[in-house]
Amino acid sequence: MSESGSGAAGQDNSRLALLALTIAFGFIFVSRGVADSWMVFLLPVEQEFGVSRQQTAGVYSTYMLSTGLSAPLAGLMLRRFGARLNYALGVLLIGCAMLLAAQAHVIAELYIYVGVLASMGISAIGIVPASALIGHWYRHRMSVAMGAAYAGLGSGSLLMVPLAQWSIEWQGWRGTYTTMGWSLAVLLLLTLILPWHRLHGTGRAQGASGDSAAGEAGITLRRALRRPEFIGLAVSFAFTGFSMYMVIVQVVPFLVDSGYAPLKAATAFGLAGMLSVFGVISTGWLSHRYGLRPIALLSFACTFTGIFCLLGLSFRNSELLLVCFVGIFGIAQGARGPVVATMSNRLFPGPSAAAIYGVIFACSNVGAGIGAWISGYLHDASDSYRPALLLAAAGIALAAAPFLLQRAFRSPTAVV
Repeated sequence: MSESGSGAAGQDNSRLALLALTIAFGFIFVSRGVADSWMVFLLPVEQEFGVSRQQTAGVYSTYMLSTGLSAPLAGLMLRRFGARLNYALGVLLIGCAMLLAAQAHVIAELYIYVGVLASMGISAIGIVPASALIGHWYRHRMSVAMGAAYAGLGSGSLLMVPLAQWSIEWQGWRGTYTTMGWSLAVLLLLTLILPWHRLHGTGRAQGASGDSAAGEAGITLRRALRRPEFIGLAVSFAFTGFSMYMVIVQVVPFLVDSGYAPLKAATAFGLAGMLSVFGVISTGWLSHRYGLRPIALLSFACTFTGIFCLLGLSFRNSELLLVCFVGIFGIAQGARGPVVATMSNRLFPGPSAAAIYGVIFACSNVGAGIGAWISGYLHDASDSYRPALLLAAAGIALAAAPFLLQRAFRSPTAVV
């Protein structure tokens, strides 16, 4: 091939790699924004249906469990049917779920629409297919690319949670769900016209070497399940999800019960999400520079500290503690995502990479679902947020343990 032809091909691959990263960010933004908006639906739904906190938190718990269980299926569907069908079906499911939720007459219907139907759609457009897209196009700077895509998590919370709260105050929670549903119909049209045939399954990863390309035969899901590296990532991600969602699902109600206005509480939650954008991008860059393991441990320390700031707020209102919680907890929120996704793609490359990461991600969501439910149960049983916060702190310590103790995470292939 001539130099000019080779240069043109390289430029085309660079543009496609950037487009893949942009699309991954965009769909993660939507998926997380839809998911986290439940935090501001929780109180009005609780008041309208006259149900307990455990029941409303149970909707989110069901969502997390269902998302986790469907995550491996999203990876398998992406490989079998391609990105266009996978993403389009995901957007369609979320849109239908929002429209149906707007018509719910009992809380049980929200368990089905938000807890199950929306979660299946979110799995199809969320982290798992995004990690496969990025893993295909980026090798040398994969942790940086993963961090940029994961910034969609915090961005989605930052924009959509306060926007949903404003919409609820303007047109009620049912009108807000209706608006969200029809907005997703527009996204569906965009999804169908994207050049998926060029983005998924073609091209060459940025910075990939001949050795890495040769290694793309990779490891199968069955073999990965028996590897200690897989078990370590799964255990860490499970306890991370457990602890984070014991806290996240209760932050807005906790602040409202502490005397803060609902919009201010939602804004604080959104600001934590905004800082997570900076956090996950920084995590990607710092991991590339200093290694994945030390940055992961630093993020666990920040989360642990942030939880105790929130615990302090349960004793007395303090703007300083609130700012510290938003800052410290927020900057670490989502930081483990790009670390674990990068490690999974590096340790288990090949056609089964999405399915393998899907199982690891499922462990996170199952843990999150259990954590969200226990959080609601402990609040109703004790009429206090403190037991859940203390248990969340213990869970974060357990999540960090594999990074401290497992030898495989200290190897160069896992941490650079």
